[in-house]
Amino acid sequence: MNAIPAGNLKSEESIPLDWDRGGLPGWTYHNEELTELEKEVLFRRHWQVACHVSDIPESGDYVTFDMVGERAVLMRGKDGQIQAFHNLCRHRGSRVLCESKGNCKRAIVCPFHGWSYGLDGSLLGATSPETLPKLDSIEHGLKPIEFEIWMGFVFVRFLPGDQPPVAELLARHAEEIAHYKSETMVPIESNYWSHDMEVNWKSVRDVDNEGYHVKIAHPELQELYGGNYSDEPLINGSCRSYAEFTDTPGKIWSVQKYKKILPKVPHLPEKSQRAWLYIGIYPNMVLSFYPCTVSFYQEFPITAGKTHQRGAIYRHQDESRDMRLARYLSTRIDNETTDEDTQLIEWSCEAMNSSAFDGIVLSDLEYNVRGYHDCFRRDLPVMNLEQPPAPNTVKAMNAQMREI
Repeated sequence: MNAIPAGNLKSEESIPLDWDRGGLPGWTYHNEELTELEKEVLFRRHWQVACHVSDIPESGDYVTFDMVGERAVLMRGKDGQIQAFHNLCRHRGSRVLCESKGNCKRAIVCPFHGWSYGLDGSLLGATSPETLPKLDSIEHGLKPIEFEIWMGFVFVRFLPGDQPPVAELLARHAEEIAHYKSETMVPIESNYWSHDMEVNWKSVRDVDNEGYHVKIAHPELQELYGGNYSDEPLINGSCRSYAEFTDTPGKIWSVQKYKKILPKVPHLPEKSQRAWLYIGIYPNMVLSFYPCTVSFYQEFPITAGKTHQRGAIYRHQDESRDMRLARYLSTRIDNETTDEDTQLIEWSCEAMNSSAFDGIVLSDLEYNVRGYHDCFRRDLPVMNLEQPPAPNTVKAMNAQMREI
């Protein structure tokens, strides 16, 4: 997990003079009924990064992606185009592809009963067809999933939702991000990472969406860029954070060496040569852009008290030795930040169960936390209640509140 840059909000005109500095009520962090509703409303109906185009470069290459009970497979077909399908056999619902990534030479064969599908998802044939009704190759083919490719990242959406197309959602960032040429980058060795955390997924967002804590909690980041940053709150489904490196070399070894060894990138503008850029995407994702790498990370609820986090890192295709060393150092800084953030996330999440917890008081430097919370309340109005609804009524209460 990478940390969004910290510090003063430079888009102060977007912060009201008198704003509600409270956050979500504590019950919303440990209610299982609400978590199931979040899976339906916030995760299945919003765009999620599944992979990068470079993860599936050749015909038959695939990546599988699981989230909140949904299963997807992203595959490059014989025509060289990427397609997205539900990883679900039309016979009995088995996974048709079991590995996280791989290659299908000619066909996808279900490991349960051997039904086979073309790389375009069409049904090629079923085992013992004489025992089955007549099957149509398209109607009984793999079910397609809505997907979109933007700057090399492949987004999927499992169910229709109100979020606009990705290109529209992120249009205001396109000019800046285009300089990174992220669509040309390639995976690092073992580029995907993931782990489970014994916390509510919103606690991860709460820590990641503010930089107020960096000066105290993240000494390496503080030495890397100090107060040279800007934070922008959530606007129409995305937010931006930008941090320029300080001119001082720093005392921490990894920061000192990183600043010294990082080479210039010919296609990046001067302001991006020594800076980190983060684009947050509601409700649960971040795209990060460094001179040496681009990456994404996201988190999903498993239960109210358990979260799965995953991400991937991509490098320059023609990476030099100095750039490779710079990438190693930036990853080292990120990993230290991850460990520090994990502890903060656990502490803040466990507080939601305490009898002493009576809400939070947000700083102006945490305005983005409030922005996300307001959107959660908008999409799931039941979160406006200070006390949880009676058991087995959360979904009905939310539906009732949406009609008001």
